[in-house]
Amino acid sequence: MTPTSTYRLQIQPDFPFSAAGEAVPYLASLGVSHLHLSPVLEAVPGSAHGYDVTDHSRVREELGGEAGLRELARTARAHGLGLVVDLVPNHMAAAPRHNRALWEVLREGPASPYARWFDIDWTAGGGKVLLPVLGGRIGDELPHFRVTEGRLRHGEQEFPLRAGTEDLPLPELLDAQWYRLSWWRLARTELNYRRFFTISDLIGVRVEDPEVFGATHGKIVELVRDGVVEGLRIDHPDGLADPGAYLRELRAATGADCWIVVEKILTGEERLPARWPVAGTTGYDALRRVDGLFVDEPGAAELAALYRRFAGPAGDRGGHWEATARRAAYKVVTHELAAEVAHLTGTAARICAAEPALRDHAPWALRAAVRELLIRVPVYRPYGTGADDVLTTGAAREAKATYSVPEEAAAVDVVRDLALGRLGDGPDHRAFRVRFAQTSSALRAKSVEDTAFYRYTPLISANEVGGEPDRPAVRPAEFHAYCARLARDWPDTGTVLSTHDTKRSADVRARIAVLSECPQRWAKLLADVAARAPGPDAHLAWTAWQTALGLGRADADRLGPALLKSVREAGLRTSWTEPDEAYERAVTDFTADGPAGEQAGTVELLARELAPCIRANTLGAALVHLTMPGVPDLYQDTEREYLALVDPDNRRPFTGGPPDEKTALTRAALRLRRERPEVFGSSGTYEPLSASGPAAGHCLAFCRSGEVVTAVTRLSLRLAETGGWGDTSLTLPPGRWYDGVAGGREFAGPVAASELFADRPVALLVRRPER
Repeated sequence: MTPTSTYRLQIQPDFPFSAAGEAVPYLASLGVSHLHLSPVLEAVPGSAHGYDVTDHSRVREELGGEAGLRELARTARAHGLGLVVDLVPNHMAAAPRHNRALWEVLREGPASPYARWFDIDWTAGGGKVLLPVLGGRIGDELPHFRVTEGRLRHGEQEFPLRAGTEDLPLPELLDAQWYRLSWWRLARTELNYRRFFTISDLIGVRVEDPEVFGATHGKIVELVRDGVVEGLRIDHPDGLADPGAYLRELRAATGADCWIVVEKILTGEERLPARWPVAGTTGYDALRRVDGLFVDEPGAAELAALYRRFAGPAGDRGGHWEATARRAAYKVVTHELAAEVAHLTGTAARICAAEPALRDHAPWALRAAVRELLIRVPVYRPYGTGADDVLTTGAAREAKATYSVPEEAAAVDVVRDLALGRLGDGPDHRAFRVRFAQTSSALRAKSVEDTAFYRYTPLISANEVGGEPDRPAVRPAEFHAYCARLARDWPDTGTVLSTHDTKRSADVRARIAVLSECPQRWAKLLADVAARAPGPDAHLAWTAWQTALGLGRADADRLGPALLKSVREAGLRTSWTEPDEAYERAVTDFTADGPAGEQAGTVELLARELAPCIRANTLGAALVHLTMPGVPDLYQDTEREYLALVDPDNRRPFTGGPPDEKTALTRAALRLRRERPEVFGSSGTYEPLSASGPAAGHCLAFCRSGEVVTAVTRLSLRLAETGGWGDTSLTLPPGRWYDGVAGGREFAGPVAASELFADRPVALLVRRPER
């Protein structure tokens, strides 16, 4: 069943199925049709997110178990709601004592029936699985090992023992296992299993194997067939060996009525593969375009220029987006993904050695080719595009130019042809092609989302998944074209503004976006506070003060961790693996003394001055999201003002706080969607509406199926500075139209914008039936 709207709840031990059940009456009253639950299968004990799955055959006991989930489904159904569940097919927790399948592989080695579950390169590492789980080198950790009850223990960690080895002296016992315990730092270069991005605690799962698919999807398919679950959100399909084939298998298993969306990040104008049997994406492509409507294009360019002057052009601080992203990609592919590059290089070398025409390519030349081509893939992972759109001849030419020995640059052509499937279809050829694509998505996620987005920060509201920081503004014509395409091709796709993964909630971003309309006021504020509370460096100061404006509250306990995360992810002065304690202490002190201390009042004063514009952005983005083509997903608590920073700040349990103006708007839109699905669903239409007059560009409007009109104010500060609406008007479609939020007022024909937006900066109008 296709939802009319979904509401995401972060299910966790502190908010189990029973708590979700208590929230059902309230959520039903909002007007949503489905609850959207974070992962529900068995995970590492205490996990607050559930993406570290340990057993696909069981619903997580800490959440209430299968009985609790089925009871939640019954409660939801009694209130007219269904369930959508987040499904994690790509990876499991690499925690042997909790992951039985992995435990058996480590005990029995490649002969284990579970060995086919995981992408383990048994030819590397002397035929052992590298487990980088120790806090220090093995020699220093030896005193902390013990064998009890037939298991090897190290602190709280437990590992299986190969049969017949339990009585060996410790050094021999360690050497006799199918795994090698090692210092965690060795993961970067020595890891020999596929992981999720650069997280060694999450091991990749081979769901392309029919037996593995059946074992890992049996329970979720049962829940779908029993009617407990009506929809699935597929986490990170880019990590799978063959996402298209996986989705076809999933569709066959779950049936035609199961609503399925995929967490596919689309870059720029990239399109979702039309042949995938899904309703669409989880909605990051919509997020970028909705946000962009409320960014002033010239002002954003001015902010970028101010940023370069303030933060300084050296290295990654300041500079330009493309160069910053490229440097970040080099960093990640050279360091964090060194093991993945080594695996690809080894596979390429094996192919070359076996084919006379390809011999004599030096391993270092192949390794350089792998690196140089990976960083030039223009999307997360290519699907169904021509070769020249993915690894262009221009990209190959650039890659070749990096070689100090021109003759060795021919390796680029070999690697490019292998990645594009042009050099054969043997097992190694297929393995290279798949792993190259999987590594490409990991590289882009880590280098763009988790590095460059923290290094290039002129307008941090634009730095979200799928975003384009160098082009944050979206013109109304672009938005209308996008919506028309959704209504035609993907009417049931997911749309979203806030998620568990967004670095800043929609309302935080809406506040920050106003700065694009007043870059000089921002520059003045920054000069004032920087003089009184200089940060450890200008780049951090710029980011910190924008974050403070977005959060709207001088809260060191929330600002501090978010800013520490930003400097660690950026990796310019400190990092997660190489922390600079003095610098991090300076960041914490600056946060407490500056944006969360004595200078907080300066930011709060600017926020009060900009309050009407913040209100227009917040309500405008919310209404556009709730009424545009697609199925809107509301993150928990976002039906009211929701100011949250990056995780874990945005993963706190659902509260269901007091309603506000945004709540009334949300209720009105959601109830319309639920009561009139034909207006908003796959049979509905989308028609752009154009305003006329001197301020026409400040009104974005559209009509859904001739029955509901959305109109919002955009760039309201610029509007006020140029004298307001004047004689600007919006021509409504034929008929009488009433206020769908508060009732009372009616409109027809051309309506003055000043009248339409007299009560609030947005309007939701419903066509009154003809008598």
